[in-house]
Amino acid sequence: MEQIEIGLSGLKTSRIGLGTWAIGGWKWGGTDERQAIATIRSAVERGVTLIDTAPVYGFGSSEEIVGKALAGGLRDKVQIATKAGLAWKDGKVYRDSRPARLTLEVEGSLRRLGTDTIDLYQIHWPDMETPFEETAFALEKLRLAGKIRAIGVSNFSPAQIDAFRAVARVDAVQPPYNLFEREMESDVLPYASKTGLTVLSYGALCRGLLSGSMTASTLFGGDDLRKVDPKFQSDRFGHYLAAVDELAALARQRFGKSVLALAVRWVLDQGPTIALWGARRPDQLDPIDEIDGWQIDEESKREIDAILARCIKSPVSPAFMAPPLTRPDLGLDVTQACQQALAGR
Repeated sequence: MEQIEIGLSGLKTSRIGLGTWAIGGWKWGGTDERQAIATIRSAVERGVTLIDTAPVYGFGSSEEIVGKALAGGLRDKVQIATKAGLAWKDGKVYRDSRPARLTLEVEGSLRRLGTDTIDLYQIHWPDMETPFEETAFALEKLRLAGKIRAIGVSNFSPAQIDAFRAVARVDAVQPPYNLFEREMESDVLPYASKTGLTVLSYGALCRGLLSGSMTASTLFGGDDLRKVDPKFQSDRFGHYLAAVDELAALARQRFGKSVLALAVRWVLDQGPTIALWGARRPDQLDPIDEIDGWQIDEESKREIDAILARCIKSPVSPAFMAPPLTRPDLGLDVTQACQQALAGR
């Protein structure tokens, strides 16, 4: 499997990473822990060495499942990327990257993951109520203490990353990026290429749309976020499915590949990128062998763009996933918030 270095950290990892938001269950209609553990282990067997998770994924359950899956000898074969800076109470999530909280939050992640060092520690969303320099300094102290090996930011703009980099060495940025969600091409992607940041592209399959397995009759249960994702509603869903059908025909005719392989290969062909691929069952990883050893030519890229322009009448961004910009008054001081983070769920 293709490899890439994460910024200047010295960490080298696979260019396909396993994203574990769905494995945590929250916003994905629940989880099956046994299947989830089997999926993580299957990914490692197939050459995936980057596992991306976060405390908020299942309110601790995703990190716990990753820890269980890697116990017994697999930890040394992978790089763990997790995140910080989101707190929760009664199922409501808010941004909180205050240094005092981060200092204790990392201990909760280390415990749940069953490790003494986190390879890549990322701020999940920019906290507009805490100076970025203060958050960056807190992470730099964790790196110097050996708690983490590298620092990343997720969902940050170039200006926000600049403020962070004034205090700490940032090695990676994690934005949403896939064939259907390309906002970062105007700012974050060129910024990363210029500054040497590695891009962890989350949502490479656009919440399953680009898997090739969805139809107009596909239903989503429980708290599945696709019930509120604008892409999966009414006529828009049909437009996106029509695009997937045309992309699938192009992938098959020109490359002999699946549309899933085309979508992941497209992300990898855009620059210093890692494609984070969410899976919940081992068989969902079967197309992984289709990704390496080829590239999408320029003519095909132009045809892909033409398909999107033709099929998708009113494209929408992934902005619906963003937590509120301001912290509500939840009656918690920073110590209580830290205790929640340490407790997990």
